[in-house]
Amino acid sequence: MKRLSLTDNIKIVMTFTIILAGVSSFGSRATSPVDNNYLNTLKINSTVMDVYQYQPQEASKMYPAPTAGMVQHILTLPALADEHDYMLEVQIGQNKIIDCNKPKLIGEIDKLSLAGWGYVYYQVNKVMQGPTTKMMCTNAKSAQFIVLNEALTLGYDSRQPKVFYLPEGTDLRYRIWKKATEFVFSGQ
Repeated sequence: MKRLSLTDNIKIVMTFTIILAGVSSFGSRATSPVDNNYLNTLKINSTVMDVYQYQPQEASKMYPAPTAGMVQHILTLPALADEHDYMLEVQIGQNKIIDCNKPKLIGEIDKLSLAGWGYVYYQVNKVMQGPTTKMMCTNAKSAQFIVLNEALTLGYDSRQPKVFYLPEGTDLRYRIWKKATEFVFSGQ
């Protein structure tokens, strides 16, 4: 059997040390998966009313009634023990039948304050078809949700409902996020 030189021994020890350091470092940063089944069982009360269906609700009666052509969306979140660990993601947009091209929507999501109360609500006054690509498509058309601008990420707070006013034909969808890890500083 051939003896290894001192240089070969050093290379083997260094390689083993690097692998061991990598494995132990990975283990210290690994996290348990988030239980998405729990997030899917949170019962969020979602109410949608236009000018004809409007019925003031106790928790949101201070907000203005929807005007003609507008729809009021109210999300009432259930109380949680550790609400600071959760976030609400809201997307505003439209369901469209599209081909392989990438359409955009144009509109502004205004964050408004309820006078005298200080409560926040969101309003989109107008949604228009924006630019799109002009590729030749061979695929079949499909229904997709086209998001207006970027999603809103809001802190989870069950004390006040989240209120949105959107033009008719515009939809709102949402999901709950849960913090899975603590912050880690870069370079450490």
